[in-house]
Amino acid sequence: MSPLLRRKEKKSPGERMVTLIGKPGCHLCEEAEEVVAKVCAETGAQWEKKDISQDEELYRLHWEQIPVVLVDGEQHTFWRVNPDRLRRALGG
Repeated sequence: MSPLLRRKEKKSPGERMVTLIGKPGCHLCEEAEEVVAKVCAETGAQWEKKDISQDEELYRLHWEQIPVVLVDGEQHTFWRVNPDRLRRALGG
């Protein structure tokens, strides 16, 4: 069977990693952090915060979009985080 047709094994929320990319002093980043922390606490997903001003590659990729939320390394959203959409993405 073609790898494109194979279904990826679905991860449980506890196996998911949410990454919030932002910078200090950004009010949208602070709002996004509140949503991410709440949804991850509800679903059991892990999360981390990365500072765009401390990582040249992240800055190059995302400077116009912060805050950016990744789920398992793939971009989920930017600017505003919808808690229901994030919850669904995490399987919760």
